[in-house]
Amino acid sequence: MVYLILTSLVTFLLMEAVTWCTHKFVMHGFLWYLHEDHHQPKYKGLFEKNDLFFIIFALPSSLSIYFGLEQKIYFLAAIGFGIMLYGVAYFVVHDVLIHQRFKWFKHTKNRYLLGLRKAHKIHHKKLYKQDGECFGMLYVPFKYYKKPKRK
Repeated sequence: MVYLILTSLVTFLLMEAVTWCTHKFVMHGFLWYLHEDHHQPKYKGLFEKNDLFFIIFALPSSLSIYFGLEQKIYFLAAIGFGIMLYGVAYFVVHDVLIHQRFKWFKHTKNRYLLGLRKAHKIHHKKLYKQDGECFGMLYVPFKYYKKPKRK
């Protein structure tokens, strides 16, 4: 049982690298047409084409959980649960905290969460797929935690 929990946690951690690579090379690459509206200022709709990535990422998680439990390959199910946990964290951090689609953490003073917001804001300064930075979600370079020096 412990190895299954560890498998889920390791999968959760590895998903940051998967997210970084997918964001940089797929979303800002050949599937830019699905991600582009996410970089446009003040998008008016409830959903963006970018939200289709939720389904794309939910498929391996759902299939791993289903087949892992159905075939009693619990290691596979644990991987699926790790991906699912990352998806929940992604929703809370990206859609709730950063983009404020829901106003749950509007006035946070937490340095880590403020660093996440700042890094994502830098990422969104680019309206096009080239020359982006900060492609991850939970890992943020330390430079985004620093307070600006007052002159």
